[in-house]
Amino acid sequence: MAVYAIGDVQGCFAELQLLLTEIDFDAQVDTLWFAGDLVNRGPQSLEVLRFVKGLGSAAVTVLGNHDLHLLGLLMGTRKPNHKDTMDAILAATDRDELIDWLRHCPLMHHDDALGYVMLHAGMPPQWSINEAQQRATEVEQVLRGDDYAVFIDHMYGNEPAQWCEQLSGWDRLRFITNCFTRLRFCDAAGHLMLNEKGAPGSQPEGYQPWFELRDSQQDNVDILFGHWSTLSMRLPGNVHALDTGCVWGGSLSALRIDTRGIDGGRIKGQWSSVACSAICDPNE
Repeated sequence: MAVYAIGDVQGCFAELQLLLTEIDFDAQVDTLWFAGDLVNRGPQSLEVLRFVKGLGSAAVTVLGNHDLHLLGLLMGTRKPNHKDTMDAILAATDRDELIDWLRHCPLMHHDDALGYVMLHAGMPPQWSINEAQQRATEVEQVLRGDDYAVFIDHMYGNEPAQWCEQLSGWDRLRFITNCFTRLRFCDAAGHLMLNEKGAPGSQPEGYQPWFELRDSQQDNVDILFGHWSTLSMRLPGNVHALDTGCVWGGSLSALRIDTRGIDGGRIKGQWSSVACSAICDPNE
């Protein structure tokens, strides 16, 4: 049995199929972990959703910001962006079934036996892995409830910018959601810088990539994430950036996580990638 973690697919269904052929994926025995953003910007978001949902227990998917954007479009909370490519989902006969499946996906997945945590974007340095899992569960319970549309209506915004245990209501849920689905940079005190989307080095003084502020020894697990296509596939320490910019003409990549080797004293997995044609202009 093989377990692979895959970066942001964003509607690139053809490339996903090529990647699964490359890794000789067998849904009867293997498992895929998807780092969120299954949909949007690419040409076949509907096909990606149907395929991943159809994998059943052979797939684990965490929610990304584009996945939540789809929920916002459905609820009428968000207006379509000119770069959106989700009309086929919204018009599909199985739309409600697909959306119901999507909103039951987690924000964070932790496999203690494998020693990996997966999320879409990031987490502030103040949260331990266990605390992050508890915070993710708070949002997941609301998304899976009957009143999830009310949450979607209050989900958007950049405030509050810093975690406080006393946060409550929509402010608390919004902060948690922003961390898991939008975070790239923050400062040592955990102030989120959500408007900065560039590569490390482009951020204002005093802010760093969120993973540089975490204590890898305290985490005691490897962290898998997507969302940030300008990072390399592997980063120093215990973090692995999975988004290799497929929808921007880069590649779609998978990291095998059920086997580990030692390279220079550091844990290393096996990477597989397939090149993609340029679909979107990242500067658009």
